[in-house]
Amino acid sequence: MIQLSELTKSFGDRVLLDRVTWQFGDGDRVGLCGPNGAGKTTLLKILAGFEEPDSGAVIRPANLTIGYLPQDGLTHSGRTVFEEAASAFQPLLDLKAEMHHIEERLGDASVAGEEHDVMLARYSDLQDRFRLADGYNMDLRIATVLRGLGFDQDDAQRAAETFSGGWQMRIALAKLLLGRPNLLLLDEPTNHLDLDARNWLEEYLASYPYAVILVSHDRYFLDAVVTRITDINLRTLTDYVGNYSKYVEQRDAMLERLRQAKREQDEEVARIKMFIDRFRYQATKAAQVQSRIKLLEKVTPIEVPPERKRIHFKFPPCAKSGRTVVEIKHGRKAYGDLVVFRDLSLHIERGDRIALVGPNGAGKSTLMRMLSGEEPPDTGTRTIGHQVVTEYFAQDEAARLDPALTVYETLEAGSPHDMVPTIRNILGGFLFSGDDIYKKVAVLSGGERTRLAVARMLLRPSNTLLLDEPTNHLDLDSKDVLLEALEDYGGTLIFVSHDRYFVEKLATKIIEIGHGEAVVYPGTYAEFLWHKDPGSGARDPGPGNAKVRAPKPPPRPVTKTTNARTTNPGSRTPDPGSRTVAPESREARKRLDAERRKKQRADDALRKRIADLESRIADRESQVKEIEAAMAAAGFYDDRAAAAAMIDRHQALMWEVGDLMAQWEALQQHASES
Repeated sequence: MIQLSELTKSFGDRVLLDRVTWQFGDGDRVGLCGPNGAGKTTLLKILAGFEEPDSGAVIRPANLTIGYLPQDGLTHSGRTVFEEAASAFQPLLDLKAEMHHIEERLGDASVAGEEHDVMLARYSDLQDRFRLADGYNMDLRIATVLRGLGFDQDDAQRAAETFSGGWQMRIALAKLLLGRPNLLLLDEPTNHLDLDARNWLEEYLASYPYAVILVSHDRYFLDAVVTRITDINLRTLTDYVGNYSKYVEQRDAMLERLRQAKREQDEEVARIKMFIDRFRYQATKAAQVQSRIKLLEKVTPIEVPPERKRIHFKFPPCAKSGRTVVEIKHGRKAYGDLVVFRDLSLHIERGDRIALVGPNGAGKSTLMRMLSGEEPPDTGTRTIGHQVVTEYFAQDEAARLDPALTVYETLEAGSPHDMVPTIRNILGGFLFSGDDIYKKVAVLSGGERTRLAVARMLLRPSNTLLLDEPTNHLDLDSKDVLLEALEDYGGTLIFVSHDRYFVEKLATKIIEIGHGEAVVYPGTYAEFLWHKDPGSGARDPGPGNAKVRAPKPPPRPVTKTTNARTTNPGSRTPDPGSRTVAPESREARKRLDAERRKKQRADDALRKRIADLESRIADRESQVKEIEAAMAAAGFYDDRAAAAAMIDRHQALMWEVGDLMAQWEALQQHASES
């Protein structure tokens, strides 16, 4: 159990936590929520030991191990990614190195008999400790975590310093997860993860055996991982049992009760003050007046969090585009030897609402630049439709703002005259209030610049929006402002986002980018997941149901281009929200039968490999037992050369058994998931 006792923390005259008492236990998974600046990151730093409270104490168990992941700022160099991740197992690596050293010494014929016996006893002790700590599966565990976080086999052998800041944070996260501390503190762990890596991390943390406390602006991630929400507001901590969706319901109900109590208190105080003012100078009422004055002095005003003003915004009007918005035919794009797209043919029609998904580095941003016209394809053609007005929000949009302008001037410049009166409302929706609107862009933080860039984009008329990661650095309320505006947007929408709630709410078509291709899937993100893994069903994306499997949707025909795997790029795209049922033709049935037979053959091959591994493991374990029996026999060390050879054989078999067991576990996991 970890406990905060009467803890207070402030910065200058701003109090973040005031005499807070709070506790959580081993196995709790807590999500910290609250408005920006409430103290979420500060609380994590206090728990991690990087910040000291002004007063009060943090009571920790003596043997507690803590792992802390900040939002950014970590770098690694001097080792490969695999070696960097393996450093989480430094005690095991030290054991392994000592075992290898003893193995070499045991093979030395000049070693005296007594020293030989001491080394053998030490070796046996090290081997037991190594096995009990699951050392023989160490490499497999490292590879599994790195693969889950998006590193491929080649990446694992690259120098860590060659990776960008986002990947540096993934390396740091991999080390934390492999170290398995008793308390895991994660500050926005999903900021630098693509959708696949988020899905993997979500499942990993959901089964993490120790305490986890995290800050995240991804509501799906919170719904799937946490079992408790702690709200930081008004200098105190309030616990809500359940995931994020349940927290929102309970918080709103609690706030309504609090506001009602505040209204009743204000009315009662007003009545008392009216009585006092009316009869203050009447001698016959003096006792009653004094009684009421004392009563007022005892009243503790109810404090209510300021109600966030909800704004509903509509994009400025723009002329409707032609039916074809943009078309790319036989496009090829490469950067040196890296071929991003080989033969891309893509047709986008008016009203499409498309989400681009795929791992980081697959080419999503490249495709967005090609669609916007910022980068032409190396070969092939890009054709823009009739009367298309495009607004492109790039990943580095925040860096393109003019640092000499103020926040207000940034939005005012280029906005239609009839939108100027709404500028202050828009700024309020993105957390710019009061004198903030007169700040120069040059002094804004990275997150503030991103919010300002999104707000500026909302004020510009367009009938085609290309948005590359618009939700980065947005808090949940700002995301809601943007999401509601985009839901009402009447034009064509193409976007990249790693926020699953955002994708599911907006997309009616998914394009998966990877391996030089782009595969088009009509339907929602949940239906896309089902297409990727029909046997498991798609996750129900509704709030609060991140762990529930949705009913299997009817199979949709996958639109294919040569590169986007689409046979007929000029064919009509279904209207947003429409449903296309796969044709029940003879060819379709044959194709399904062939897929079933292929899956059956794969399952049979998998079972055969598992049975073969079990047989090999049993054989090696039998040999190990025979060697151990021989080693225990009297006179085994009389012939040192023979004994050394036997010991080497025993060690080799133990390593082989560990490797075979790792392969068997991996195949068993694959079989359970298929």
